Amino acid sequence: MQPEKGQKRKSLKQRLVLKSSLAKETFSEFLGTFIMIVLGCGCVAQATLSRGHFGGIVTINVGFAMAVVMAIYVTGGVSGGHINPAVSFAMCLFGRMQWSKLPFYVGAQFLGAFVGSATLFGIYYDGLMSFAGGKLLIMGENATAHIFATYPAPYLSLENAFADQVVATMFLLMIVFAIFDSRNLGVPKGLEPIVVGLLIVVISSSLGLNSGCAMNPARDLSPRLFTALAGWGFEVFTAGNNFWWIPVVGPLLGAAIGGLIYVLVIEIHHTDPDTNFNGEQSEDKLEKYELNVAM
Repeated sequence: MQPEKGQKRKSLKQRLVLKSSLAKETFSEFLGTFIMIVLGCGCVAQATLSRGHFGGIVTINVGFAMAVVMAIYVTGGVSGGHINPAVSFAMCLFGRMQWSKLPFYVGAQFLGAFVGSATLFGIYYDGLMSFAGGKLLIMGENATAHIFATYPAPYLSLENAFADQVVATMFLLMIVFAIFDSRNLGVPKGLEPIVVGLLIVVISSSLGLNSGCAMNPARDLSPRLFTALAGWGFEVFTAGNNFWWIPVVGPLLGAAIGGLIYVLVIEIHHTDPDTNFNGEQSEDKLEKYELNVAM
């Protein structure tokens, strides 16, 4: 007796399904970070290569934030949609994720950002080649390296740059913790990525002047490495007085500080979620769901 066609398709699907939850989460983080880089840095590419005719600071700030939103919607149900090593680090630090998962999450995020950079480079290859007569420049009015990674303003010192990244990521994680705290005001389930996008818009609009507001080691280091290999040269690591390590180390420290502030000032002072403010048992138990997130 021959199996039905539907059974054949189901059997093929079963063979393709990953059995390991860690493998699923790893692939999810890779895909999410890939999406963020292609769509987010793509906003920068369109504005830069059109010399402002098809985009500017508004489209970059809003577009990059929406790229994060879309990435979280795609991956949030599988891995939490961290797409940021600083976020994954904070999740582990505050007991929201197992430390054993961190290397897999971070590795996937860095690889996803690298592949995303290569994909964007391919999409805009002709535009990049025609923009400055075939030259791939790091600094100056015809620079294109900033499409992929962030670079400091000319006036910015390393100390100020480091503080900039620490504070920006501090706000990111502090508010992310609030967004996903079911005992705070909360956000309707399913709309959390939208609110995260609004958070990124306000941070990039208020704290983005100094160095572009990376707040994400994978978003900055992997694209920078790609540009070094793709033709811009390893000067991408020495530009801005060796600025490259700031968007890597600063966000990690900022994430830890932001999470700590929220936990110490807000989270530990919540009343029991199953009781009301009079200490009586509450009829409506607050819905809990895993803390997922960010840029």
